[in-house]
Amino acid sequence: MKDTSIPRELFSKAPPPPSEAYNPEVRHVGYFGEAIRRFVRHGASRIALCVIAIIALFSLVAPLVIPRDESVMDPYYAKLPPRVAASAEGMGLLHGEVRRRLGGEGLTGLAAIAIGAAENDGATLALAMGEKYSPIIDIGEAEGRIRPVKIDAYLEVGFVYKSVTREEYELIIKWQEESGERVLFPLVADNEFCPDIKDANMWYKADSDGFALKKGDTGYEKVAFSEEMTLEDNYMYDTEGNPMYSAPTGRGDALRVRVLYYNYYRYKNGAEPDYIFGTDSQGYDLALRVAGGIRVSLLLAIVVSLINFLIGALVGAVEGYYGGAVDLAIERVTDILSGVPFIVVATLFQIYLSDRVGAIPSLLFAFVLTGWLGTANRVRAQFYRYKSAEYVLAARSMGASDARIMWRHIFPNTLGTLITASALAIPGVIFTESMLSFLGIVNLGAEGITSLGTLLSDASGIWVNYPHLMMAPALIISLLMISFNLIGNGLREAFNPSMKGDG
Repeated sequence: MKDTSIPRELFSKAPPPPSEAYNPEVRHVGYFGEAIRRFVRHGASRIALCVIAIIALFSLVAPLVIPRDESVMDPYYAKLPPRVAASAEGMGLLHGEVRRRLGGEGLTGLAAIAIGAAENDGATLALAMGEKYSPIIDIGEAEGRIRPVKIDAYLEVGFVYKSVTREEYELIIKWQEESGERVLFPLVADNEFCPDIKDANMWYKADSDGFALKKGDTGYEKVAFSEEMTLEDNYMYDTEGNPMYSAPTGRGDALRVRVLYYNYYRYKNGAEPDYIFGTDSQGYDLALRVAGGIRVSLLLAIVVSLINFLIGALVGAVEGYYGGAVDLAIERVTDILSGVPFIVVATLFQIYLSDRVGAIPSLLFAFVLTGWLGTANRVRAQFYRYKSAEYVLAARSMGASDARIMWRHIFPNTLGTLITASALAIPGVIFTESMLSFLGIVNLGAEGITSLGTLLSDASGIWVNYPHLMMAPALIISLLMISFNLIGNGLREAFNPSMKGDG
């Protein structure tokens, strides 16, 4: 037989592959690794992720650094704008400013707070504006009898009457001695010169209409408002002519005292009345309520998205893999559920379930009842797409079980779409909860729970006069909505190779 082998010398060594085509030292990245790299390179998504991280960090850190508990309510400081004493003195910002247009009687009342706090009997309005506890920041040019005035709303509270025990009375005196600040001030006499004995700021002689009085040649007469006007005190004096700082209330050892509330707050809380976001309609710290609202809204949105993700993935995988009668039966159920308006479901659940299980669980049930339908449809479509693929047929021919094929081979191909959909569902839950609370369908506040929607609902009727109540929660919701949508867009581009832009 003739030898047909090819001579050895005709063979030559093949050249190595180009370095850019193969490099054994380079660690190759899988599908999810490449998706993460693409997401990190998405500039808008990085910024959005930082914004969400800052908001979440604020919700966790605020209760730790703010020197008061979230449950502390101060009715004297309700609906007040943001104020930080250090910032107000250093940069002129966040000084609790409100603007009003006042006549002479209103300006007299504000000046009286500063004069009474300084105990300058006979002091003038001009002097009162320079006093430490003067609520008047600035007075504009007169417009007839009216003047525009900038006021420190926290000092505008002025004096209040309090009922304290004798023990607390001694503690206040001790605090005054240690701090050098006055808390207790003389009581006001209940006589013809006191138009309202409940108003602790009316320490000066005034008539029934609130006009300041001054003794003249023919008795007491009204004093026309001017920057040089003086006020005469109407304090309560004892038999020796000394002003009285306390009086029995007739209830045990309780004493009635008149305090400068700004300093009384410092005595009770050990800190300045600083509220970086201001206070809400009841007197709670708005920053703490916003922090609590962020935690509740984010937690609710994440839990809803996770539950819908699990239910939707399970149902969609089953109907997409098996098809036939199983798919037909489940699709009819989803058709019925998808035709039920969500707002009707949420309303019915709040009416019939909230009293039994609570507002949050009933709201959660409403979100989950129909929220998984979109996820199930996406998973179903992906399973129909991949269940006839060659690698699935190969796995089945090798004896792989249905469960292994579904969750090991097909389901990973649907994760990109599901992760993107879940990220986009989070802002939808936050917005829907806010809408339901704003409309009054869901009342989380009745259970002492704060969410961003609850804060918007509380501010809805008074935000025109107190815009800071609406600004903080509305800004947070807007940032969360925009940020989560930007993250969703980044995830969609990262998991979808067809949208590849920069490789």
